[in-house]
Amino acid sequence: MPYRTPTRLIAKQPLARARTLRRESTDAEKRLWALLRNRNLDGWKFRRQMPIDSFIVDFCCIEARLIVELDGGQHSDERKRYDDLRSQQLIALGFRVIRFWNNEVMREIEGVVQEISRMLRAE
Repeated sequence: MPYRTPTRLIAKQPLARARTLRRESTDAEKRLWALLRNRNLDGWKFRRQMPIDSFIVDFCCIEARLIVELDGGQHSDERKRYDDLRSQQLIALGFRVIRFWNNEVMREIEGVVQEISRMLRAE
């Protein structure tokens, strides 16, 4: 039986925003998604731009309770404080959060995928 996300974790209002974010993916998101989709990474299923609680996360593997976030140049000190708080709230919901810079994905995709795979195995 497939794992179903508890309804309380999926926010209803951000669904339209998540759809927009999927259509307007960054180059880094597109590149990583090509490697995560269709259970390409060790058989794990990922979703992209997934609403969880009041947030929309970049990539999520529900079975492993792992969230992968990509950060671009807009992540200033103020944004970093928000991201840290957001990560703490997602951790409180039972997820693990891993972050990468967009330029890491574009320049070192193999290392990024290896780190995600390592986190999945550390379930």
